[in-house]
Amino acid sequence: VQLQASGGGLVQAGGSLRLSCAASGRTFSAYNMGWFRQAPGKEREFVAAISYGKHSTRYADSVAGRFAISRDSAKNTVSLQMNSLNSEDTARYYCAADSMRYRGHLRLAVDDYADWGQGTQVTVSS
Repeated sequence: VQLQASGGGLVQAGGSLRLSCAASGRTFSAYNMGWFRQAPGKEREFVAAISYGKHSTRYADSVAGRFAISRDSAKNTVSLQMNSLNSEDTARYYCAADSMRYRGHLRLAVDDYADWGQGTQVTVSS
């Protein structure tokens, strides 16, 4: 899957952003999708994931209740609505596709995702 993330930018603390990821290539609807982020000097970390059937989602503790992941299989897109942003959310955000079709459970590890977009930068000013 080829992935193109967009929607990042500069926002004040407490504000909101909506990231989008457009997918092409492999059958998008067959794969769980995830969002990850990486801040300077830190490892890439899990943010959120959504199952191929949209029946389940999972969030990192640090974003639960503030972020919401969704997908539109008709448009081959996955989105991340981010609310109540704070400075610790500053990072480059990446969308990714699971390495396995129709995986029955959501994975959190970077190594479980095979395809990555180029990322989009989110900067939260305090």
